[in-house]
Amino acid sequence: MENVIKNFFVADHERIDALLDVATADAENIDMDLYHQFRVGILTHIKMEEKILFPAAQYANGGVPLPLAAELRLEHGAITSLMVPPPTPDLIKVLKYVLHLHDDKEERRGGMYDKCAELTESETESLLRQLQQTTPVPVHPHNLQDYALDVAKRALTRAGYDYDAIAAQ
Repeated sequence: MENVIKNFFVADHERIDALLDVATADAENIDMDLYHQFRVGILTHIKMEEKILFPAAQYANGGVPLPLAAELRLEHGAITSLMVPPPTPDLIKVLKYVLHLHDDKEERRGGMYDKCAELTESETESLLRQLQQTTPVPVHPHNLQDYALDVAKRALTRAGYDYDAIAAQ
């Protein structure tokens, strides 16, 4: 049976990843218009998961959050925090690293999307409509203050990642 919910989110991952790849093809000269589209896209994607998919799965699971939900929420916070400072080559490297691992946890066989789809199978059409009607997240200009990156690094640490170690790879 086709996993409509999973297919929806995987296609969105691909769309968002393509925006990031094109925007940062030259990490020293980032296409800020495309990067803005990426920021809106990734934040809207996280909104769809946090406000629609995960709550629906938790409700269908008798009110019990799925085991992976807490870890993914920490990563969503870290990814969101990386959207605040302006992009640099190191930030882009860290962002792509985290997104790769994060997306795998959601997409892999038996991952979060499969679990959510199983639990909400009777609600697929309703969920898909809600997801398609999600409004884009408005974004503020980048915060140029040094503390913005420090906050992002702390959020990454809470999610189990070391910004400086990843950037140094």
